Amino acid sequence: MLTSHRSRTRLLAAAGLLLAAASPAWALDYRSTARPALLYDAPSTAANKVAAAGGDVPFEVVIDTENWVKVRDYTGRLAWIEKAALGGPHSVIVKAESATVRKQPRADADAVFRAARGVLLVVTAPPDASGWLPVKHADGLAGWIAAGDVWGR
Repeated sequence: MLTSHRSRTRLLAAAGLLLAAASPAWALDYRSTARPALLYDAPSTAANKVAAAGGDVPFEVVIDTENWVKVRDYTGRLAWIEKAALGGPHSVIVKAESATVRKQPRADADAVFRAARGVLLVVTAPPDASGWLPVKHADGLAGWIAAGDVWGR
């Protein structure tokens, strides 16, 4: 019986270590551009250029190397970007057809403005516990947006 208990304990400990090691892979990492940048189909400036991104554009990090980062944009496209181009403020893109930015983090709060799909917003603080993000538009308008209406958090 003692051997059986030790075996189960070791098995549980090993499973816990595997889960702990795998958990960072589940966490998504988003970074925004610090300046306009080119996107390439391989990690080299000699590779084919596939797109250009403006400043403050969020990307999901897929692979992070010493000088290059493989990223996914909000449409799902994969590309490589020079690591030095990243590091802007945390931004999100409106993914809903239209989203309302509100004065308080509540669906019934007064509207500050409406943002169309594709609008960039800078996240100004951590989200609240109920799933609202404090954001600011480039024009200076600020408020709260439902996290489900944006991509890049």
